[in-house]
Amino acid sequence: MTELSIRVSKRGFLPALAGALVLSLMSSIAAAQTPAAAPADPNSGALTFTGGLDVPTKYVFRGIVQEADSKLTLFPYGDLGISFFSGEGAIKTASVNFGVWNALLTGSSGLDGDTDKLHYEEDFYATLNLGFGAGVSLGTTYTAYTSPNGMFGTVQELAFKVSKAHMLAPYGTIAFELDGQADGGSNEGVYLELGVGPSWSLAGGKVAFAVPVKFGFSLSDYYEGADGDSGFGFFQAGGLFTIPFSDATSKYGAWNLHGGVDFYAFGDTTKAFNNGDSGKVVASFGIGVVY
Repeated sequence: MTELSIRVSKRGFLPALAGALVLSLMSSIAAAQTPAAAPADPNSGALTFTGGLDVPTKYVFRGIVQEADSKLTLFPYGDLGISFFSGEGAIKTASVNFGVWNALLTGSSGLDGDTDKLHYEEDFYATLNLGFGAGVSLGTTYTAYTSPNGMFGTVQELAFKVSKAHMLAPYGTIAFELDGQADGGSNEGVYLELGVGPSWSLAGGKVAFAVPVKFGFSLSDYYEGADGDSGFGFFQAGGLFTIPFSDATSKYGAWNLHGGVDFYAFGDTTKAFNNGDSGKVVASFGIGVVY
C-alpha cells in the first residue's frame, strides 16, 4: 500500500520494548474500572452489518503516507459479522467477519496520478473472533491489500490481535506479510502494533468521545530503508467524536456522524519515506451505520 517505499526494525531492543509495553498495559488494566456498556444492537439476530464512508485529509497507512499530493480522499467500507457460538466454557463466544475496505483518491495516487484512475486500494479480509473470560478476545485476520489502479503490488497478510473489553480498550496486534511488502522493500516483514482507545459518553450519552493511541514497530523487515530495517515506525494519538442520529432500536439501523483529528510522529525510516516530514496532522469526518 505505498506510492513510495520503506520499512523498520531494532532486533535487540524491540522485543524487550514490546514486552515492557505489554506488561505496563496489563498493569494499567488491572487497576482500571469496568467500561460503560455498549449501545444496544438494533439487530438482535446472528448477522450484523457495519458500513460507512470516511473522508480524511490524508491517507496514512501504519506511518507511511500514501499520497504525496492529496486532494479529495474517500474511504468506503462494509463488514458482515456472523455470530455462530455462545457458551460457558473456556471459549465464551465465536464469530466471523468478512469485509471490504476501499481508498478512492483524486490526488497524485489516483486521478491525478500516472494511471488517471480513482480506485487506489481495495482490501478484502476475513476474521475469526474468539471471546474468552474477563473480556479477553483473540482475532485472527487474513487480509489481501490490492490496488485496482496498479499503484502497488498485492500484499497478503495474516494478523493476530489480542484485546480486552475495558475502559482503556487495550490491544496488541502482530501481523506477518505472507506475500508482498507494504513498504515496497525486498523482504516480507513482521509488524507489531500496541494501543489503547479509552472512550467516554458526553452530553448525557448523546455524544461519544474516544482517544485512540497507538505505536507501530517493525519486528523484522517491515520498515526497510536505505540504512536497513528500523524498529520504530510511528506514534499516533488523536480524538474522535461520534454522534448518533438514529435510535439504537431503529429498524433502519443505528446511524452516526463521526469526526476527529490524529497526530502522527514518524521514526527515522518513515520520516525519510515521507519526504523528510517528522509528523502529520490528519483530520477526518464520516458517516457510519450498524445493523
